[in-house]
Amino acid sequence: MLLPEDINNFNIILASNSPRRKKLLSGLNLNFSTVSYETDECFPTNLEVTDIPVFLSEKKADNYPEPLKKDDILITADTLVIKNDIIFGKPESREIAEKMLSELSGGIHHVITGVTIKNMHHKHSFSSITEVEFDNLTERAVDYYIEKYKPYDKAGSYGIQEWIGYIGIKRINGCFYNVMGLPINKLYGELEYFIKNLS
Repeated sequence: MLLPEDINNFNIILASNSPRRKKLLSGLNLNFSTVSYETDECFPTNLEVTDIPVFLSEKKADNYPEPLKKDDILITADTLVIKNDIIFGKPESREIAEKMLSELSGGIHHVITGVTIKNMHHKHSFSSITEVEFDNLTERAVDYYIEKYKPYDKAGSYGIQEWIGYIGIKRINGCFYNVMGLPINKLYGELEYFIKNLS
């Protein structure tokens, strides 16, 4: 198994402005820089809904605005909340956030993160899926959460690591950190595989 000092021989670039992804990657004791740039999130309508996160992570990787240098390794990711084949993206308003949380309340949904690792010659993508079951959320609890936490930058209108996750999530099956936006255990293994296969 590679240790952080082995991986730190490379220039890791996280293409994300998500504070949660930055915090998770920092937990691996890796040295990395971050960059943010615009990528549209359009995708072919004939894609299976479970394939969309990887498609979008690859799109972000391919849209990286600078040529990658010899020791650069770029990491991109996209996370979607899905219930009954319906995508719950980032809410554009309080009303949409309320609607999303009411629809997730009392049921099971899935969080899928697609991740792409890329250097100047190779690209490798994978995904991780976590099943999440919400308890029944009262209208009062939803109103309190949205007012206090303003989850407009979060897919599905919630953060599992916030108050709504503490009081509302009954069970998860899969990686907890995946729900935060980065399946960190799987990423470390895939990054190790990627680096070992460069030689």
